[in-house]
Amino acid sequence: MSTIEELVERAFDDSPGNPIARTHALAVVQHGERVFERYAPEFDADSTFISWSMAKSMTSALCGVMVDRGEIDIEAPAAVPEWQGDGDPRHAITLRHLLEMRSGLEWNEDYVDGTVSDVIEMLASPDMAALAASKPLEHDPGTHFFYSSGTTNIISRILGSHLGGRDAMEAALQFELFGPAGMTNAIPKFDAAGTFVGSSFVYASARDFLAFGELFRNGGMAGDRRVVSQDWVDASLREHSVDEESGQGYGYQWWLVRDEHGSYACNGYEGQRIQVVPSLDLTFVRLGKTDAAYSEDLRSFYAEIVEAYR
Repeated sequence: MSTIEELVERAFDDSPGNPIARTHALAVVQHGERVFERYAPEFDADSTFISWSMAKSMTSALCGVMVDRGEIDIEAPAAVPEWQGDGDPRHAITLRHLLEMRSGLEWNEDYVDGTVSDVIEMLASPDMAALAASKPLEHDPGTHFFYSSGTTNIISRILGSHLGGRDAMEAALQFELFGPAGMTNAIPKFDAAGTFVGSSFVYASARDFLAFGELFRNGGMAGDRRVVSQDWVDASLREHSVDEESGQGYGYQWWLVRDEHGSYACNGYEGQRIQVVPSLDLTFVRLGKTDAAYSEDLRSFYAEIVEAYR
């Protein structure tokens, strides 16, 4: 078994051929105390990093805040204008389907330039949710897991529209989620249509990302403040779907690692990771810029971190 010191040396070794090279930050909290923190030379504790898809779990958390207040019903047909026409089969899609990535909408989640990629087209669009909502059904809602960044931006637009638009959405993120959770440097980004890019674009420090993981490790509590209910945390971390490719489970915009420790995680493009390991009272964050071809190597690396703190 590797020690944490050995793992860190590998993570910050940018030699050619190292599959986990280009790690920019690695930080660990155990039993509520920060026990390890290291940065690549060009970064430090005040640096902010792009979340990529780790933002999906944050979008889900804000949804939970609104569900807790009784403002949103995830079992009702999703409030998406594009689906309200007579006989439109997409009207059967609920917010729960969207949270579980089981909407049934056609989507190609491919990050490689030069291929047919809905996500690349979407992230260049002035109205990301509208592009995602325009997709036809490929499967009956609720019957098929298909990972889609477009789905999360539809959720984000639903929440923002309910709250009253861009400014209200930004205020809710800052004052009802980020601030209470202890994410003091988190910055959400919005598209030209005023929709929070909940699929991909939160900029935050490694400590901010740790704070978000700790919020869920502590059942929705940050210190003595309740941010989101235990019921929502439990529902978010229940396995609703399975990704056949990776073997991981999926909750409400959270990945379920399916290891012996009950781990769950936020994942992002190029190896962004917040992982919570309940049986060890452990949360760790890894941020960097690692090629997607090394995703299996990264998963092995995350498992080694867990074992180093067993």
